[in-house]
Amino acid sequence: MIRLPRNAQIWLPGYVRSRVRDYNWHLRRCRVERVWLMIADHYEPFWRNTSHETARSRVAQWVRKWPQIAAANHDAANRPPKYTFFYPAEEYRPDLLDPLADMTRSGIADVEVHLHHDGGSQQDFVDRINAFTESLHQRHGLLRKYEGQLAFGFIHGNWALDNSRPDGRWCGLNNEISLLRNLGCYADFTMPSGPSPTQARLLNTIYWAIDDPDKPKSYDTGVSIATGNSVRGDLLMIPGPFGLRWTGRLLPRIETGEVAAHDLPTPYRVRRWLDLAPRIGKDRFLKLYTHGAQEKNMAVLLGGGLERLYQTLKKECQRRGVEVYFVSAWEMFQAVRAAVHNQGPASY
Repeated sequence: MIRLPRNAQIWLPGYVRSRVRDYNWHLRRCRVERVWLMIADHYEPFWRNTSHETARSRVAQWVRKWPQIAAANHDAANRPPKYTFFYPAEEYRPDLLDPLADMTRSGIADVEVHLHHDGGSQQDFVDRINAFTESLHQRHGLLRKYEGQLAFGFIHGNWALDNSRPDGRWCGLNNEISLLRNLGCYADFTMPSGPSPTQARLLNTIYWAIDDPDKPKSYDTGVSIATGNSVRGDLLMIPGPFGLRWTGRLLPRIETGEVAAHDLPTPYRVRRWLDLAPRIGKDRFLKLYTHGAQEKNMAVLLGGGLERLYQTLKKECQRRGVEVYFVSAWEMFQAVRAAVHNQGPASY
């Protein structure tokens, strides 16, 4: 008997449905033409409550090495990758954001919103997000306006979006999805959370979550995005790939698109990512994630891991006859909107 990873009762039915859907696309010979890659870094310079000096050193290493990596890797539009730093609001220090803003102005990075919180009132949450986004925009020239409002992409700390942990820790707000919508969040990039009970039941799909403000984990299901479908909900969910990996171990393990020192990109993983990533029409949207301020991960990512990722992905896409575009979180959102309207990469 095969022993599945924990909490399979949450994610296994959705995983099976996603694989059946992709198989039906294959039978209909619905070919993918474009892959959109973004890397969401849960970027925490003060990881493990370190000193300001260590946090500044962590940022400095990215500022020193990332531009060289970006300059050496280009996509189908001959553009360098834009690495997205999801920076924690609770770790805000102007001197650490300034270098990231400089790289953003150089066209090789972007900054979005990350937040860890545990309890606290609804008003406290609103005030923290508003203060942080205003600082990013007014002081550092980051973020942008969308539909008349300052907009941001979001990743929830500890995977606890919308009070989704069974023990109620690391959030406490059942109406968090509505709050994020009202605050200007254009998309959430928290999922997948793997074997955690916070994992959504809807997998490998870009969809609109519809909030029930009286219940937690409203993003568990939602309205799937498709070409020509203009239906909207409360919060757009752009998850990364979720599936089973069958090589390297006797028993299967979960693939969530994490890039880390202990789990580097390989040709097999790249193939799995491309098979599992959410799809809209002729486009696949591949969101990977990492914790790039942690020393072990940083050493690997900046020491050849990211270049291996870009080169391996480009090689596999070339083999499949697919164009690959390296984008920020915001640009992936724009590409999703274009795919809904059946537009090509000219919009990106």
